[in-house]
Amino acid sequence: MVSKIQAPAFSWRFFLPQFWPIWIGIIILYTLSWLPLVVLRQLAKGLAWLLTKLAKKRVSVARQNLRLTYPDMSDKDVEHLLKQNLNCAGMAIFETALGWWAPAWRIKKLGVVEGYEHVEAVLQQGKGVFGLALHNMNLEIACRIIGYTHPSIAFYRKHDNPLMDYMQYRGRNRSNKYMIHKRNSKALIQALDEGELCLYLPDQDYGRAQSIFVPFGGVAKTATTTATLMFARRANCVPLLITSQYTKSGYVVKIYPPMPEFADKGDVEALTELNQHILDLVAEQPESYLWMHKRFKSRPDDSDPSLYQ
Repeated sequence: MVSKIQAPAFSWRFFLPQFWPIWIGIIILYTLSWLPLVVLRQLAKGLAWLLTKLAKKRVSVARQNLRLTYPDMSDKDVEHLLKQNLNCAGMAIFETALGWWAPAWRIKKLGVVEGYEHVEAVLQQGKGVFGLALHNMNLEIACRIIGYTHPSIAFYRKHDNPLMDYMQYRGRNRSNKYMIHKRNSKALIQALDEGELCLYLPDQDYGRAQSIFVPFGGVAKTATTTATLMFARRANCVPLLITSQYTKSGYVVKIYPPMPEFADKGDVEALTELNQHILDLVAEQPESYLWMHKRFKSRPDDSDPSLYQ
């Protein structure tokens, strides 16, 4: 049996004064989340403006990531894309509320899934589906959307605050099967062997120890986790890419064709091609991507200067 994370229990302690500010935030956010999507997107622009004042370091990281990834992009175009990305970051706050608390009928109305036939094709082979999901701003609601087409399994990182952990776990698990501790690789392999759809984020910087350095955009040596290959090789599965994008009326989760030969290639070739595939999907709607993450934080050597100074 797969080792699953046990759902956090509700505690009477959550009513103590120390949690009141969180409850106030939850009530406000829940109430606002019932506004029409078009209104929420306008409010998100106001939150984007606040980010420029209150999260200057993150904004700076996003700007630098854009410059590094797209070295030929003009400063004007970088600033324009950054502004759009900040709007998406503001909207991500409301999308978290929608993903955690909106009723099923509303999520189904807002989101559609394209390319589910690719999942079906893999399952018909008796294999698990290793869904390599891009870390887009709207990931919280995207996970809820895909769950109504096919409940999935994913890694879970416990929140430091117990009330937030309670809300986060239940919100993310509303339309999906279960979650696995982020360090429990064996459980993810077992789930894939059992023919499940499992989601994994291959496009983050997980540190130098378990990464190799291959190109990502304009950065020739980008820390790229080898765990993606490890799962693809050890589990009875086929990898495919998944991304979530904005539409005029809501969201679309796109599932792309399987990559059955991915695990058979050498590490450098496989991960170089994967990064290029990810960049191709990012290019479809670059403002959606999580540019605020320090994608190029790890360098090949300790003595190498940071790309964020």
